[in-house]
Amino acid sequence: MKNFINSILRFLNSVKRPSKKTNMRKLQARGESLDSFTFRDATENDIPELGRLHALTWAETYGAKNANIHLRQNQWRKAFSKGDDGSWFCILVINKTNGLVGFAKGKIFRNKNVTEQHGDLDKIYLLRDYQRLGLGKKLFDFVVQRFLSKGINDMVLFGVPQNPSCGFHEAMGGERLYSEKGTFDGGYRWRDLKKLAASA
Repeated sequence: MKNFINSILRFLNSVKRPSKKTNMRKLQARGESLDSFTFRDATENDIPELGRLHALTWAETYGAKNANIHLRQNQWRKAFSKGDDGSWFCILVINKTNGLVGFAKGKIFRNKNVTEQHGDLDKIYLLRDYQRLGLGKKLFDFVVQRFLSKGINDMVLFGVPQNPSCGFHEAMGGERLYSEKGTFDGGYRWRDLKKLAASA
């Protein structure tokens, strides 16, 4: 029953998003093309805009009325304050006017007392007007390549089952993770990033 309710909520959240045709029309109206976007790593200088983007994309995804920009900016400030210890990265999607329209955060973790490293796709968001245009796939591919460059060949994502992007995660080859009770709680796993990258 829980899986069924969550699938209904996912569907209701997804129908609020514009179609590919609508977003392509908006893209052209803004004078943008699919080749006008760049991808780069986030820096401390991006914190104000990244926090704003994070708050807005989260609110769009879950239908929240208020975007808590201050909270998200503080979270990114805290992340960057730890310095570049190599335990995480954030890749930005930037439009031709140098505005941030999407981002993905990856984290690297080790099992206790084991040197083996694993990847965690901690966050991946795009503004609603930039979805369904292939930018999410490009961003996802950048994350996969980054993990592979660090010798990491598997990745997980822990989200919520009501997230309308669950379909995207599955289209990217994500395998659903189920609890012992058989419920899907929003988690995915990619067991072989090398194979995934080769088929991209």
